[in-house]
Amino acid sequence: MILDTAEKLSVSGKISKDRNRFKDVEKRPKHKNNRPFRNRAIIYTLIETGMRRSAVTNIDFDKVDFNKKTIAVVEKGGLTHKYKISQEGLNSMATYIDRERSTDNEHWNSPALFLSNSPNKKGDGRLSPQVINLIWRDVCQKAGVKGKTPHSARHAMGKHIIEKTGNIAAVQRQLGHRNVAYSVAYSRIGDDELQKVLDDR
Repeated sequence: MILDTAEKLSVSGKISKDRNRFKDVEKRPKHKNNRPFRNRAIIYTLIETGMRRSAVTNIDFDKVDFNKKTIAVVEKGGLTHKYKISQEGLNSMATYIDRERSTDNEHWNSPALFLSNSPNKKGDGRLSPQVINLIWRDVCQKAGVKGKTPHSARHAMGKHIIEKTGNIAAVQRQLGHRNVAYSVAYSRIGDDELQKVLDDR
């Protein structure tokens, strides 16, 4: 549901209110500070990789390998972790790069993948984790989803890998857990779920 809503950002974003020149709402120009393709790519990155917010903000443009479908990110502690990403996730990034990033990078000239659209030039244009929160919250609100945070996408990825592979090492590899105990947590099974498995024999 969240991804479905993210897909609609490019056509449901803020629209100019110049009613005299554009009677048809769909033909009105988007506000120049709206970045629907960037925001969509961020949502895809969170959901399709399981990255933390800070990792998303740390992605450098030249560390996305579109051929190998990987993203190398320097995470907390200074260690570099390589995430796998789906083709859909890469497609969302490619669209953002083509439609919005090149314009913003004329202002910033930054190595960062996801750039601020602020006219005030401070830093290297990277977004903050707080901005990631705002983007996520906005999409969840549009989707009618409550009680989910960007970290929920990380948990969902861990559970998805376990359900598909049953492989704890795969969870550890994708999410970058240095302690395998964190990965093991995704394989825990509740009493009701265990009972269902036994009853279905």
